[in-house]
Amino acid sequence: MWDKIVSLSPENIGEQTMELGKFNTLKVVKAVDFGMYLDGGVEGEILLPARYVPAGCKPGDELRVFIYLDNEERLVATTLTPRVQVGEFAYLEVNWVNQHGAFLDWGLMKDLFVPFAEQKLKMQVGKSYIVHAHVDEESFRIMASAKVERYLSKETPTYKAGDEVPVLVWQKTDLGFKVIVDNQFAGLLYENELFRPLHTGMELTAYVKQVRPDGKIDLMLQKPGQAHVEDFSSTLLDYIREQGGHTTFNDKSPADEIYDTFGVSKKTFKRAVGDLYKKRLVELTEDGIQLVKQKE
Repeated sequence: MWDKIVSLSPENIGEQTMELGKFNTLKVVKAVDFGMYLDGGVEGEILLPARYVPAGCKPGDELRVFIYLDNEERLVATTLTPRVQVGEFAYLEVNWVNQHGAFLDWGLMKDLFVPFAEQKLKMQVGKSYIVHAHVDEESFRIMASAKVERYLSKETPTYKAGDEVPVLVWQKTDLGFKVIVDNQFAGLLYENELFRPLHTGMELTAYVKQVRPDGKIDLMLQKPGQAHVEDFSSTLLDYIREQGGHTTFNDKSPADEIYDTFGVSKKTFKRAVGDLYKKRLVELTEDGIQLVKQKE
């Protein structure tokens, strides 16, 4: 069964032309009634089933496809986008469980397997979990693990304060929320600096406060410093103009309404209003903020 993917083993990596569990650009070599065969290099021809073949596709074309194993453990291609690729973390729901483990919905026809040995707690149907996708070294199957710490990078991050990074909310702690930074590192968003509710599985943009000596990253959800206030000042001014020169938002507006509309904290909103007021671009009224008419 495994002779089809033997080149995925370490001794054949040098010959490998495509990666299992990731997107690859492969050439169409021939058309058949049930799909297209793609050139998988040393892996031979890989089937792209007819349901995924783009209209007008013909031999010689190159397609960006995701490669995984079908129910019979054969290499197969799809143009669908899975919710996670090998080497990445994701928050996935359990579709079903059997005597071997749990099977997660990752957006493809064949569910993603999590053996019991890779579960921190016994997974339950209908619940979602943070997992890491990888190729099992023994079977060469794509699997997932809920033992997230094992797959986080041990290297020291090279980020600088203020760097923008993608994060996946991992779990709640006494200090705030652990997050996975850029599919590699552990980070923390502190509870006392959050201005919106968070929950496991949220994908956010965050900003680096500092990289600690232990390699973990302290983060915040807003760009630090005056630059962020000035950026939002411009956004707020444009908003007031779009509203005809007046908005009912003011420093007494609820924080959640401010966030829902502008995506910033109330503190940043108030600082931006103060910035516009000092520049004599707006004036504060009893029912909101009014654009100052500029002299011609």
